[in-house]
Amino acid sequence: MLKSLNNNIKTKALFFVGFFILTITSYSQIVTNSDYTRFVDSAKIHSEKCSNKTQLFLDSIPEPLDETIAGRLADYYAVKALLHDEKSEYARTYQNYILAIKYADKEKNYKVAGNCSLELFAMLHYAKKDSLAFRFLNRANNYFKINNDKNGLIEVQQMHAYIEFSNRNYVKCNKLLLKNLNTYKSIKDDGYFYLFATYMLSSNYIKLNKLDKAYKYLKAFHSKKNDTTIAIYNYASFSAGINLSLAEHYLKVKQLDSTKHYLSKSEKLRSYMNNDLVRRYLNLHADVYKSIGNIDGAKSYLDSITHFENKLYNTNLEASFQINNVLENAETELETESNKKFWNGVLALLLFAILSFLGIFFLIYHKKNKNRLTTTEKEISNLSYLKTSNEKLTGKVLGLEEYIINLKKEVKGISKIHNEPEQREKIKELYKNLHHNSSILLDKGENHLELVNQLNVEFFNKIQSTYPQLNDSEVITCYYLFMGFKNKEIALFLNISVRALESKRYRISKKINLNTKKTALLDHIKETFNQTV
Repeated sequence: MLKSLNNNIKTKALFFVGFFILTITSYSQIVTNSDYTRFVDSAKIHSEKCSNKTQLFLDSIPEPLDETIAGRLADYYAVKALLHDEKSEYARTYQNYILAIKYADKEKNYKVAGNCSLELFAMLHYAKKDSLAFRFLNRANNYFKINNDKNGLIEVQQMHAYIEFSNRNYVKCNKLLLKNLNTYKSIKDDGYFYLFATYMLSSNYIKLNKLDKAYKYLKAFHSKKNDTTIAIYNYASFSAGINLSLAEHYLKVKQLDSTKHYLSKSEKLRSYMNNDLVRRYLNLHADVYKSIGNIDGAKSYLDSITHFENKLYNTNLEASFQINNVLENAETELETESNKKFWNGVLALLLFAILSFLGIFFLIYHKKNKNRLTTTEKEISNLSYLKTSNEKLTGKVLGLEEYIINLKKEVKGISKIHNEPEQREKIKELYKNLHHNSSILLDKGENHLELVNQLNVEFFNKIQSTYPQLNDSEVITCYYLFMGFKNKEIALFLNISVRALESKRYRISKKINLNTKKTALLDHIKETFNQTV
């Protein structure tokens, strides 16, 4: 019966657990990425060498990007920013770096977040937006700290030298670079740090007219040409910058052959020049033609500068319009997302309410069944005790019947004795035996009264669970006290002396740790077991 009840409770519990899991599963949405994330990896690989292939891979990723490349959006927008930067589309570059940081935060891609923050710092610092620029520099530092990116933290440190470099504080810049140059050189897994440092040192010493030192660090710069950890674009762009600085220097000292030599070297790297280098390159050509009196040649390059600036303006203007469109779309997406979050919240609250109701119902049901189980266990225990008591009674009744049969035989034998004195002696002996056997026929410490009182199951169950240290004779003694019998009566029932009974009561008090100075054993028993009657 108990096993059946337990199985029933377990079945109900499993049903509710299963229902709970099924409800949660039906509410959850599993979004799986397709193989489009590999296009992001391919775009990153080609971003340093072939912008056309990079663009092709990015264009091959279908909308919506949140689903097709979920978890890789930070990388996607970081690569897009590089493409726009190569085309000098600064507005789009800025926009994509902002998006890259936004998704990097969600994806916990702190390396990308740190690198994009550094790029934004460089852009904004160049545009003289220093208050905003330094905000991104601090963000980059925080991202690299979270990611425990030592190289990233060193790059943030190097930016302070770059600030002085861009502000033309050449001496202060060199001081910062030389202080940490050995650290930059020791970084084997990324040669960019040493490359950038030697680029700035070479350029600074050219501006300071210290060519011996400039060529010393230029040699160190060229030693990184075949370093596979350095992007080709970075090496070529820095090389173009150094060549233009040397061309400017030699034009200033009127060494036109050297000027033309370094301009020629710069021209080969034209595709790697940023807008600032292109301006310098075109202006140098115009100045060279002016110095030799070729006004038409100078005017041609001045026209090229005008065309370049107009193209740059139109490009940024178009990018601005596209950014406005993106912002409008973003507002629509935010509104849609807000509505979606609202209904998701309503559904979540409804689901929570349903689960709470089911949980309360299950707890009440479980408590009810637990009470039923406790009651059933108690009934089974009482039944077991009654069964044991009945077996004892049956055995003792059989003993009594046998005793009575023997007693009848003995009385019949005495009645046949004709010698009166002998008969009297036998009757006297029979009386003694009868008195004696009436108390020892049953087990020691028990008699016929005990057999009758064994029917008080509640008392014996409770005293045995409360004081399991008491033996049967001590339990029976407590029961007689509880029923109101006096010491003499109890001693007679147990076939012991009153003094022996008093000793037994003392031992009972000790066993149950009762302080008899405060409470008598009789009072304690009546108070403890008064609910069992």
